[in-house]
Amino acid sequence: MSRRGDGEQGRARRSWLSALVYAALLVLSVGAIRGLEAGPPTAPTDAPTNRDEDYRRELHSYIWGIGLALAFTLVPFALVFWSALSTWGLLIAIGVFAFLQIIAHFRFFLHINPPRQNVDDLHLILFSSLILFVMAGGTIWIMFNLAMRMMG
Repeated sequence: MSRRGDGEQGRARRSWLSALVYAALLVLSVGAIRGLEAGPPTAPTDAPTNRDEDYRRELHSYIWGIGLALAFTLVPFALVFWSALSTWGLLIAIGVFAFLQIIAHFRFFLHINPPRQNVDDLHLILFSSLILFVMAGGTIWIMFNLAMRMMG
C-alpha cells in the first residue's frame, strides 16, 4: 500500500504531525525567550555583569543549537515519511542533513569554531575523524567481504 494513496486518513495523519512539530517549536521558542529574559540565577544586583552577558550568550548558543539539531533531524524524517524524493534523493538528503547535524553539534554544543580555534584542536578533530572513518570503513569492508564469501 503506498503512502501517497491513503486518502483522507493520510492527510489527517500528516496534519497532526505538522501540528505537533509546530507546537514543539513554539514551546521551545517561548521557553527560550523566557529563559533569556530571566537571566542566570545570581544574586540580585542593579548593574549588569560580564557573567550575565556570558550566560545569555551561552544560552543563546545552546538554543540555536537545539533548534538546528531538531530541524536537521525532523526534516529527513519528514522527507522519508512523505516519500518526497526518490530513493537516491532521500539518501543524498539524509547524508547532507547528517553532515549539517555534525557541524551544528561542533559549533553550538562543543564550541568548536575552526576560524577561531587553535590549530592543535583542528588537528585533534581531523585525526579523530580519520580514526573513526578507518574503523567504520574497515568494519563495512570486512562485513561485505564475509557476505560475498558466504554467498559464493
